[in-house]
Amino acid sequence: MAQFIPDSELILNADGSVFHLHIHPDDVADNVILVGDPDRADLVASFFSKINVDVQNREFRTRTGLFNGKGVTVVSTGIGTDNIDIVVNELDAAVNIDLEKRIEKEQKRSLNLIRIGTSGALQADIEVGQPVISEMAIGFDGMINFYRDRNNVSNLEMEAAFKKYMNWNPLLASPYFVKSSPELLNKVGFDMRKGVTISAPGFYGPQGRVLRLPIQDAKINDKITAFEYNGHKITNYEMECSAIYGLAAMMGHNAITVCSIIANRLNKSATSSYKGSMKDLIETVLQRLTA
Repeated sequence: MAQFIPDSELILNADGSVFHLHIHPDDVADNVILVGDPDRADLVASFFSKINVDVQNREFRTRTGLFNGKGVTVVSTGIGTDNIDIVVNELDAAVNIDLEKRIEKEQKRSLNLIRIGTSGALQADIEVGQPVISEMAIGFDGMINFYRDRNNVSNLEMEAAFKKYMNWNPLLASPYFVKSSPELLNKVGFDMRKGVTISAPGFYGPQGRVLRLPIQDAKINDKITAFEYNGHKITNYEMECSAIYGLAAMMGHNAITVCSIIANRLNKSATSSYKGSMKDLIETVLQRLTA
């Protein structure tokens, strides 16, 4: 018998929608685009031929519509894996929990979660403006370490090798390594640069940037760039991918992340004029996802 979920654990709004996203079960399509910026959610939705759902609460903007005749939802998550914990749990609750009875549904829906974002490269041959699709994510944030099945979805051998190589600081959260959906990887990114992506719990110190505050390991990015495991090298930094992959894997959803590179940390190049390439990337992902 399914376990009852108390009000305090799954908070619903007066209209029966989930607490932060303000969405109902029928508001969510099987294909879900995740973006950080609410304005980017509008950009994704601008490609829809029709919009059926348009809700917003705080930084969480949700639009559901049609692209190539197929349903697509876009949700803005804000920045960071803490927000991803909210968004993915509430998307899953909306589709896989009977919100009236407060029990899990017997028949579960499996969502395709596709993050489209920006990122900084950690290999010299990755050009600014180039898209990188994340074959695996490394979480420096520690978020999925709070969940019981964390080890079941993680590459524990690669994790151990990385921690040993880095001489990992025990004051930091233990990193976790989770792979993407192979099906989505091939469908969306068959001709894209594939990589291993770190999700950091911050933009400055956690990504090795120094402004006024010194960081614990001044050589952290040099060591990350040089790390290799079974032919895999770490290609880029961003701030959400690992939590999406970890939660999706534990919940039975499919996940992929595609990022446009806006900076290369090795050759110190960067651009703030990336909106054109981002628009092209969004259209490419939508076309391939709904093909």
